[in-house]
Amino acid sequence: MTYEIGFTNAGVIVSRQLRLTKFSALSPADPFFDSLKAGYDEFPDWFARKADQDVYAVIDDVTGELSGMVYLKEEHGPVPEVDPPLPDRKWLKVGTLKIVGRGTRLGERVIKKIFDTAIATGADAIYVTVFELHDQLIALFERFGFVRQGTKTTDNGTELVLVRSFTNLTGDRLKDYPFIHLSGRRAWLLAIYPEYHTELLPDSILRNEPAEMVQDVSHTNSIHKVYIGKLALKRMSPGDVVIFYRTTDIQGRAYFRSVVSSICVVEEVKGKKDFASVDAFLAYALPRSVFSEEVLRGYWASWKRLYVLKITYNAAFGRRTTRGQLLDAGVMSEQPRWDLRELSREQLDRIVEMGEVNARLIVD
Repeated sequence: MTYEIGFTNAGVIVSRQLRLTKFSALSPADPFFDSLKAGYDEFPDWFARKADQDVYAVIDDVTGELSGMVYLKEEHGPVPEVDPPLPDRKWLKVGTLKIVGRGTRLGERVIKKIFDTAIATGADAIYVTVFELHDQLIALFERFGFVRQGTKTTDNGTELVLVRSFTNLTGDRLKDYPFIHLSGRRAWLLAIYPEYHTELLPDSILRNEPAEMVQDVSHTNSIHKVYIGKLALKRMSPGDVVIFYRTTDIQGRAYFRSVVSSICVVEEVKGKKDFASVDAFLAYALPRSVFSEEVLRGYWASWKRLYVLKITYNAAFGRRTTRGQLLDAGVMSEQPRWDLRELSREQLDRIVEMGEVNARLIVD
């Protein structure tokens, strides 16, 4: 079962964490589940049978409000209940999905968790069933490479079956997300200050950072990120790889506290002159940037050199590698500066290896 994505008016920013829990920690009497119980007669019994199983839930740290859940299940072999049957594969099934997004792109954050789980479990493909009336959810899946593969009919009605293959890639960066095509592409090290790092790249949170840093806001949840600075970002091209370098939070301690944390892919780069007005700049940058409208307006007014980098957030490193470790291993030198620095393919490969990024994500 899968199901819906809905939206309410945005309110006060809160810390709503996507966390792994058990079905038994959730109450089927919660109003959050009313629509699922209305659409699926078997839902209460199904929910009870899952008591000891894992589920990802989005829970408000303050109120305890449940606003999202996704249940993922590994399956092996063909899927005969689909018409036409799905082939023999190692599948990740999206068993149940509901999101109340409040316009904060929470759906993209959940999609990323689905992909991360599929990569981690070695799945060949993902499949999800959804009623056709949930057009927003279908559009979200299709944007990230899911295709309509068939239908599934039960007593509850007929659902579409959407499939995303991890073995047949298209060459399209978004439809192949989170895979990273390297052939003919350059790679870059790009610095980001600590106060912006985890807010923009939530899965790359450091162990010593509080979970409350990850808030339910658009720029945190979105797979698409916007980085704004004075650096010569137009050296980059669409498809280039970006390794984020989180600078130190204690002056003079960069050797131990600056880390590489994330791997991203360039979608496009714009300069100030590419925007017709400050309003056009705000419309582009505000939803996916960590900066407020007031700050962005200030940058527009005072910066002659202003560049906007739009990227996809493909993966957090499994291991945060420090500046000192990169220097000691001979991967990097002190110069040139680490704010914006082109990397050789050998450097990229070593950084990815030391960061314990799943090698499957890298496609030559």
